[in-house]
Amino acid sequence: MAVPKRKTSKSKRNMRRSHHALTVTNWSEDAKSGEPVRRHHVDLKSGTYKGRQVLDARE
Repeated sequence: MAVPKRKTSKSKRNMRRSHHALTVTNWSEDAKSGEPVRRHHVDLKSGTYKGRQVLDARE
């Protein structure tokens, strides 16, 4: 069984975890309505993606 020989320091532990941070989602402004929308996602309210209708709009 593999057992560590020395205790992992706080510095080494935190350096390993430095890549675990969450990234901020990228928002942009809709050209027609001016509302903030997520990039590369279908707008469920209007049913559009990249300016074309792909889903039925919600009411």
